[in-house]
Amino acid sequence: MLRFGCFLICAFGSFGLARADEYPLRDDGADIFGQVERIRTRYEDTLIQIARRYSLGYEELLRVNQGVDPWLPGEGTLVLIPGQRLLPPGEREGIVVNLPEHRLYYFPKPKMDQPATVLTYPVSVGKMDWRTPIGSTKIVSKQKNPSWTPPKSVHEERRRLGEPPLPAVVPPGRDNPLGAHAMRLSIPGGAYLIHGTNNPDAVGMAVTHGCLRMYPEDIATLFERVPVGTKVTLIDEPVKMTKIDGEVWLEVHPPIDDQGRAVAVSLDLFEARLDALLGESEVVINWDIALEALRDARGIPVMIGLELLSEEPAPTDSNQSESNQGDVVPPVNG
Repeated sequence: MLRFGCFLICAFGSFGLARADEYPLRDDGADIFGQVERIRTRYEDTLIQIARRYSLGYEELLRVNQGVDPWLPGEGTLVLIPGQRLLPPGEREGIVVNLPEHRLYYFPKPKMDQPATVLTYPVSVGKMDWRTPIGSTKIVSKQKNPSWTPPKSVHEERRRLGEPPLPAVVPPGRDNPLGAHAMRLSIPGGAYLIHGTNNPDAVGMAVTHGCLRMYPEDIATLFERVPVGTKVTLIDEPVKMTKIDGEVWLEVHPPIDDQGRAVAVSLDLFEARLDALLGESEVVINWDIALEALRDARGIPVMIGLELLSEEPAPTDSNQSESNQGDVVPPVNG
């Protein structure tokens, strides 16, 4: 059951110094990890450089730093690093790629007496007319310094655009768009890869011919960690929600339509996900915060609701005939 209301949320950022790719998962199974940080730029910084430094996509960083000049933010400008995330829905197994989020999650098998962890990286996904397919697949092969055989469709596209023709096979090296590492997926046709790039500035965008493109340093790490046969799940989940310790959390990314364009989040989709998450729980939702998150789709988790305390009768004595009910007090997140 939903109750309409408002409450105050206080969020405090910290000043970060370094990137992190692997995070421990919470023992209680909660679906949240990482933190939002704030850094101050150096004079020579650009947002593309900062995005790579913190393993973020350029568009992901730009979306939460509107008003900051991406090419010349200047000395000492405050930049938000969106490092807190909700885990994608589904099993915590193998690789999960959430296409609207432009992000890959890898859940390695925990070692004995070691906590479960998740590794996460930004990825480029398929552009218009070259959409990355969704569904379940697996890694069938891995190759260092791969050659690239451009498919017929790529040759045809370049002719149509008036671009110079490609050779039948592009050898390893700096002109190879696959970079130094490639992992092939079992999707029919054999043309879909998770690979590096010779154009890292475009990581995190919808620019590929269906493959998943990563920063060179990210794919190098993932390549060594992921065995052949690893399950890969490709999902389309612009709205992620979870309930943690009585708090309702929401994370929204811009959905992409069939033409590869970002569109508004469907309110019907949000309400259906909310109903499925809450069930019969009695919760107060701050609709102002929820609707703002849906509208802006900034990709940062926000708390939008609180589960109400159960109404249990308090102990009575000879001087007390009525029970007292406590107030619902939202926790302060720091």
